[in-house]
Amino acid sequence: MTDPSHILETAHWIAHAAPYLAGVVLVVGGTALVMALQRGRRVQHALGRRTRVELVPTSTFDPGLGEISRSAQHLGRVRYAAPHVPARGAAARLRYSAENGQMRCYLEGPDTAAAVLRMPSHAEVEVRSASSSASQLQPVRFVIPDQRGEQR
Repeated sequence: MTDPSHILETAHWIAHAAPYLAGVVLVVGGTALVMALQRGRRVQHALGRRTRVELVPTSTFDPGLGEISRSAQHLGRVRYAAPHVPARGAAARLRYSAENGQMRCYLEGPDTAAAVLRMPSHAEVEVRSASSSASQLQPVRFVIPDQRGEQR
């Protein structure tokens, strides 16, 4: 059996340490709450700023098992291209929709991984910017400085 004086000593120690333990619990809990709120804000920010590209296959598109495996590895790289984005905000998403009787496939991911999203993952699939079309293309104009520092 245990010694009653040992139990009393333990209860006495707990009674004296309780205010300090409560303070530690409050500080740790408050810190965890602040960190969770910051993480939530970062996720919301990342989900609000995403890049979407359209994947358009050719009429002869018929991928093999190796090509599908390479495509899956390509989707896995999206997470590594957005290292400071929480996992919930860095996920790559495939979205399918039907517009005017035609099925469309979109690949969506964080803005920081836009270069990886625009890389083709299949040989016979064209990657287009989701919002662009041939009629919306604008020419790029470069400003040439004059000899005197003025712009023309």
